[in-house]
Amino acid sequence: MRADRLLALLLLLQNRGRMTAAQLAGELEVSVRTVYRDIEALGASGVPVCADRGPDGGYRLLDGYRTRLTGFTDAEAGSLFLSGAPGPAHELGLGAVLTTAQLKLQAALPTELAQRTRRIQDRFHLDAPAWFREADIVPHLTQVAQAVWDQRVLRAHYRRWGGEVHRELRPLGIVLKGGIWYLVALTDEAVRTYRMSRLLTVDTTGEPFDRPAGFDLAAYWEESSRRLEAALYTGTARLRVSPRAQRFLPMQFGAVGARALEGAGPPDQDGWVHLEMPVEAQAVAVSDLLRLGAEAEVLGPPELREAITRTVAVLAQRYGASR
Repeated sequence: MRADRLLALLLLLQNRGRMTAAQLAGELEVSVRTVYRDIEALGASGVPVCADRGPDGGYRLLDGYRTRLTGFTDAEAGSLFLSGAPGPAHELGLGAVLTTAQLKLQAALPTELAQRTRRIQDRFHLDAPAWFREADIVPHLTQVAQAVWDQRVLRAHYRRWGGEVHRELRPLGIVLKGGIWYLVALTDEAVRTYRMSRLLTVDTTGEPFDRPAGFDLAAYWEESSRRLEAALYTGTARLRVSPRAQRFLPMQFGAVGARALEGAGPPDQDGWVHLEMPVEAQAVAVSDLLRLGAEAEVLGPPELREAITRTVAVLAQRYGASR
């Protein structure tokens, strides 16, 4: 709404001082022409906006002018919980709401505290997505988030490993994990987790539902993650790893690799250590462990070592023949 945008523009000038039209347009996610029109509207309403010309010019408020129109709407108050994650807030459709809420909060603070919050924003940034991976395409995220907030039933067409299914879902919450969005929803069977990028179509029925009494999204997610980890890691590999591989383990295998290093034995004279690490099914484990190359040796179990040996023999033959 234009009234919200005018207030956001006013608060930007109050909190940050002089800003160019281009800077204002970037913050408000509008065109420069729209900023010009909004500046004129503020001036016509009695707000003393001054325009300074020149290379260091821009728009500013007359010295000493401050507005006290800083009351929060329900949406703005709720969006503050996402203040550390501006990217996800934007994907949820709350980017502009979050910006306005932050500006109102800064305007309501004493000058010293407002300056401190700006310094924190300038010096700390949270980037939630994982490295070296394209973000999931989640075209239905905003619609699903609205259904979560309004407690409205969804009809979803979902692609899973075994094929496509149609489900009626009662959305309980949304989780962002490693740059991937998940929907936690109640079906006729139980509470389940759905990867948002696999939602092919989503329809909001408008039918309300009641949340299960005592449902805790964070507790559910923690327990669900533990169950998934237990189901994935079906075995344990005994490894001998070099100093270089020890540096790679946390990067390649995350918390599993880090915990394995913590339980490693003492290094030998060359710095190699023996350790045990949970692994997935044998085919997956072979692929994962070969990423360490010659910097690791699989000592056991025997069937995993034999699988590694067969794979290395095939590679040696293939590349030997090529040479």
